[in-house]
Amino acid sequence: MSESAVKLLSYFGTYTPGEAGAVSAFKFEYLTTLGFAAIVIFLGRAIVAHSAPLRKFAIPAPVVSGLIFSIVISLIKGSGLVALSFDAAVVKDLCQNLFFLCVGFGFSTWMLKRAGSSLCVKIAIGACLLITLQDVIGVLVGNLVGLHPLLSLQCSSAAMSGGVGTASAFGPIFQKMGAPDSATTVGVAAGTLGNVMGSLIGGPVAAFLISRHHLKSDPNDKPEAIASGAVPELNNSRMISMFAMCLLLAALGMPIYCLLDNIPKKLYQ
Repeated sequence: MSESAVKLLSYFGTYTPGEAGAVSAFKFEYLTTLGFAAIVIFLGRAIVAHSAPLRKFAIPAPVVSGLIFSIVISLIKGSGLVALSFDAAVVKDLCQNLFFLCVGFGFSTWMLKRAGSSLCVKIAIGACLLITLQDVIGVLVGNLVGLHPLLSLQCSSAAMSGGVGTASAFGPIFQKMGAPDSATTVGVAAGTLGNVMGSLIGGPVAAFLISRHHLKSDPNDKPEAIASGAVPELNNSRMISMFAMCLLLAALGMPIYCLLDNIPKKLYQ
């Protein structure tokens, strides 16, 4: 690759030429990574909006476009052309904290009172049993395939019940307890796989149960804000679109900086 091309690519990431038969690698810097994330969000929403089956089975837009994006990146890497990767270390913790913060906004004492104490207790007991069962099965399967016991736990309730954020938090803890250095990576991969499979399986199963038992929503069962009229309704769809737009605008900073930095000085002096 020419020197000028390498210089141009340096605005968007780090290029590592292949040596001794190895595949060349390129790692996108974090702002460009955010731009790709925004594009994936918009692409997924567009695909779901034009697909009745995806909407019927409630397949999340990020899962649809995320799978497509992952396959494309894998094909590029598998072809031996270049190994693409993305720098998410800078914004990973921030985005995870924002995610859990937004999840917390969905909680209210009104919801607990409406659900009833009996249902809350049943859900708590069911969750504890499920977490225990995940850990037991995870360790047993890990022993069969020769996986480190702590990595087995990472692939169990830490990832399957806790998700990517919990697996990331437990990674350093398991490493201090003697797990391999890949504990965090393994947990995040397991949590991501769990999210994808849960999205692909949960929607069709829920649609089948709704159809089989002829379930219908209660027209009087409305969100607290709509029922009382005290708080305007939050448009989740618009909020996600605006968040993705902010990511995309932030990512545009790099190509703009690249263009300005390469304009001959005599043009603006």
